Amino acid sequence: MKEETGNPIVDITFHFAIGVIRFAEELEQLKKFVIGRQVLRSGTAIGALVREAQTAESRADFIHKLKIAQKEAHETEYWLLLCQHSHNYPNADVLLKDLLSIQKLLSRIISTSVKNKVQSATTKTHSDSH
Repeated sequence: MKEETGNPIVDITFHFAIGVIRFAEELEQLKKFVIGRQVLRSGTAIGALVREAQTAESRADFIHKLKIAQKEAHETEYWLLLCQHSHNYPNADVLLKDLLSIQKLLSRIISTSVKNKVQSATTKTHSDSH
């Protein structure tokens, strides 16, 4: 199934989650249950939070949800790096590369949203004083 919304961060994190599911299944086959569950939980949470942010109640809520997604991305990176540097674990290079792209994109979106929030607040303050 190919899920495409036209929203790059939503689509990228959805496809990343599919890759995480496959990686977690590999870990399970290798009896690496604890790490597999950790990777699965944090890796799929990124896309769920990004998707949830699309229906945020405010710009602040949107930013908050994306910051949580960013934290989940950092946690996922930790688990994948552990796998990468441990003996008898599957290769996580592709997931780590994809995750880096997601982290950069999330950072840009958050930064732009914060800047727009500040500009909006400044514009509102100036219009209220006139």
